[in-house]
Amino acid sequence: MPFVKKVKSDAYFSRFQVKYRRRREGKTDYYARKRLVTQAKNKYNAPKYRLVVRFTNRDIIVQIVYARLQGDFVLTAAQSRELPRYGINHGLTNWSAAYATGLLCARRALTKLGLADKYEGVTEPDGTLSLTEIIDDEDAPRPFKAFLDVGLKRTSTGSRVFGAMKGASDGGIFIPHNEKRFPGFDPESKELDAEVLKKYIFGGHVAEYMESLEEEDDERFKKQFSTYLADGVGSEDMEEIYTNAHAAIREDPTFKPSDKSKDWKSESVKYKSKRLTYDQRQANIAAKIEKFKAGGGAVEEEDEDDE
Repeated sequence: MPFVKKVKSDAYFSRFQVKYRRRREGKTDYYARKRLVTQAKNKYNAPKYRLVVRFTNRDIIVQIVYARLQGDFVLTAAQSRELPRYGINHGLTNWSAAYATGLLCARRALTKLGLADKYEGVTEPDGTLSLTEIIDDEDAPRPFKAFLDVGLKRTSTGSRVFGAMKGASDGGIFIPHNEKRFPGFDPESKELDAEVLKKYIFGGHVAEYMESLEEEDDERFKKQFSTYLADGVGSEDMEEIYTNAHAAIREDPTFKPSDKSKDWKSESVKYKSKRLTYDQRQANIAAKIEKFKAGGGAVEEEDEDDE
C-alpha cells in the first residue's frame, strides 16, 4: 500500500475537538472519573462518595469527596502531617502512615455524620480482610459507603494507596474491595498472609529495615534514621507507637487548626520590594550610565599609560 499523506484541511480542523484541560495536562483520567461520579438515575440527591488518596513528597492527603454540577465538594479530609499530634513523628509518607491517615479520615467523617458510635470498624487490626457490615436492626442506618479513587497512581500490589484504603475500611467506612492488592497476598496460592499485612499496619517493615541496616552499614543507618535516633525511637518501639496512635485517633479525630500566632504579613513586608516611580527608575538608569562612563574612562586612561 503506497504512503498516503494525511491532509489536514479546513474540514479536519472544523471537526477537531480539544480535549479537557486536565486531560491535556495529564492530571485527570476522565474514563475512570465518569464511572466514579455518575450516580443512579432513580436516586435523588444521592451522590457517589469517593475516598480520594493522593501522595506528595512529604505528605499523604486523604479526602472524602462528592461531585456536583458546580464541581467537587470535600466532606472531610485528613493529612499525614497531622499525625505528630497522635504520636507519629517520623515516616509520614510510608505504608503505616497511610493506614493511620485513612483511619483518621474515616473516624472524622463518621463523627461528622453521627455514625461513629454505631460503626466503630476494626479496633484491633489483625491483618485479615474485614468489610464494614450492616447492623442487624431495622431502624439502624446503613454504613457510609465510598469508592476508592486512586487518580493516576499505579495500583500495584502493596501500594500505599491500599494502606489508606485499609485504614478507612477499618475505621468504619464501607469500601468495596478484596485482598488481592494488600502486601502479603500470594498470587499463586491466591491467599493473603495476615501476619505480613499486620506487620505493615504497625510499622514492622520499617523496624525490620532498621535492624538489617544497622547490622550491614552502621554509618548509613545513623545517617538515614538520624531523626529517629535523636528522639530515642528504635525498631522495638514501632508497634507501640502505632498502637497508641490508632487509639488516640479513635478517641479524638476532630480537626484542630495549627497555631498561627505569628504575624506572617509583617514578616513578608520586610522582604517585599517597593514599586519605584517613573522618576526614580529614570534616576537609577542615569546613575548606572554615569557609573559605566566613569569605569570606561578609567580603563581608557590605563591603556594610554601602557602605550
